[in-house]
Amino acid sequence: MDNTISSTSLSNISSLGSRLKDLSGTQGRISTGLRINNPKDNSSVFAIAQQVSGNLSGVTAIKSSLNHAEASVNTAVAAGQAASDLVLEMKSKAIQANQPGLDDASRKALNQEFKQMSDQLNTLTSSASFNNTNLVQNGAEGVDVLMSQDGEKFRIEGQDLSPENLGFDNLSLESAEGAAEALDTVNEAIDTVSAAVADLGSSASRLEQQAQFTTSLDNVLKEGLGNMVDADLGTETAKNAAEKVKTELGLKSLAIANAGPNAMKSLFPG
Repeated sequence: MDNTISSTSLSNISSLGSRLKDLSGTQGRISTGLRINNPKDNSSVFAIAQQVSGNLSGVTAIKSSLNHAEASVNTAVAAGQAASDLVLEMKSKAIQANQPGLDDASRKALNQEFKQMSDQLNTLTSSASFNNTNLVQNGAEGVDVLMSQDGEKFRIEGQDLSPENLGFDNLSLESAEGAAEALDTVNEAIDTVSAAVADLGSSASRLEQQAQFTTSLDNVLKEGLGNMVDADLGTETAKNAAEKVKTELGLKSLAIANAGPNAMKSLFPG
């Protein structure tokens, strides 16, 4: 039997192969959502997209660094504000203890309240931690925050607001001399705490601005990358439907082309 494939069949096979390749490409873009999946799709765009993806990874790391630093500083600012309120209350007790003619019972009561506030301040500052970073505890150390992919760093200085650092350890309101010393110490502490909170607030503002910029940069890079490599799913879906129809017609055409010679042969038996 003559199994020679006609030139028409060869042409149909070639056309069908091209359509199947187009259909496969369209379905790949739909499944991945990407127009550029590898260097074969568009080598120059793929190379640029890889660079942008690298920048995005760096920006993501910077965002993480800034978010952690922001949370740590905001925790410290909140603790600083609470410490400031406590120290002001302690000043009130110290002033009351400086009243002439105050009896011993009143002095002891004021001293007890003063000590309780000092203990509360210690609890507050020692617990003002975010992810093991505490900027206001006893012996607080500063931290360096990575601000950009170029390695730029911003130093956040620690602000020790503990009772020990503020000089409250050995104060007593049970005598007139002790009350006078306590008032002087508390007044100095108010200045110290105010300056510390101001410094922490300034750091928080700087970090917030950088975080906003980094977020904007992240959005711009993502949008740019998407414009380069993302597929238009609406267009690709329509192309997919059209290419399926073309493929089905190609298969039918090939079947008809292959059936033609056999039909002719049936007219000449033997």
